[in-house]
Amino acid sequence: MTLTCALLALLVAAAAAVRSTWSPCGLSMLSTITPIAERAKGHRYAATCSWFVLGATVGGLTLGGLMAGLAAAVRAAGPTTVAVGAIGLAAALCVLASDTGIARARLPVHRRQVNERWLDAYRPWVYGTGFGFQIGTGVATYITTTAVYLMVVLAALGGDPVVALAVGGAFGLLRGLAVTLTHRVTTPGGLLAFHQRFAALRPRADRAVLASVVVAAAVLAVVAGPVPTAVVTTTAAVGTSAVRVAVRSVRRPGTAGASAVVATEASTTGGSDPSSPGRDRSVAVH
Repeated sequence: MTLTCALLALLVAAAAAVRSTWSPCGLSMLSTITPIAERAKGHRYAATCSWFVLGATVGGLTLGGLMAGLAAAVRAAGPTTVAVGAIGLAAALCVLASDTGIARARLPVHRRQVNERWLDAYRPWVYGTGFGFQIGTGVATYITTTAVYLMVVLAALGGDPVVALAVGGAFGLLRGLAVTLTHRVTTPGGLLAFHQRFAALRPRADRAVLASVVVAAAVLAVVAGPVPTAVVTTTAAVGTSAVRVAVRSVRRPGTAGASAVVATEASTTGGSDPSSPGRDRSVAVH
């Protein structure tokens, strides 16, 4: 079971790391740490990228350290294979419900972005390492997919601290390497064209994340067995239906406080338009 969880955790980690490049922070790094920007500051792009990748890897290992501690606790608890499969399946279904918007509700996510004032205030090794570390942890900055949470759960369920640490390091390394995508961009026009092409690829990244979670859910369903799988999926279906009913009752015209709820949502998400800035949509909706 350790090997199964490890492979699934790596699969989800890779997909989540790639998808996270389209987060506000990821896109910001692809706009600010470029050959053009670094040359204008009198810095070497390759050196700044190296610091960024190093910081991201350390950030991933920091998250991996947390997962290693959880894995050690799971190993000490000694859960059965069926229990591990059922817990993992429940986590995967929660992520699918959250990221696809089926339940019209999302798991809590972090919306913090890095402080770009560092670019003018500090040396390149400081902002390179600092930005990389924050982004590499996966949870210190903007979270675009809750598959990051599933990665943590799967790495912990494996019960192997070393593997969990490695999963975290791999996640951070992949997130850090994304900054090198602009290494051939040498003109402002080229940077604009790069971002246009990059934006067009986001739907594929969305599908890749969902596919990785579906694969994990399918494998874990087999591991859990028919009875736990039936219980988990039924509970998830009932819970999703309950959330939908609750949301509809709150938003029904004439319900006390409904207008206040709508007004609050508009002010916090940037309006009702799904494409409006500030709205954190599920990966399937992006």
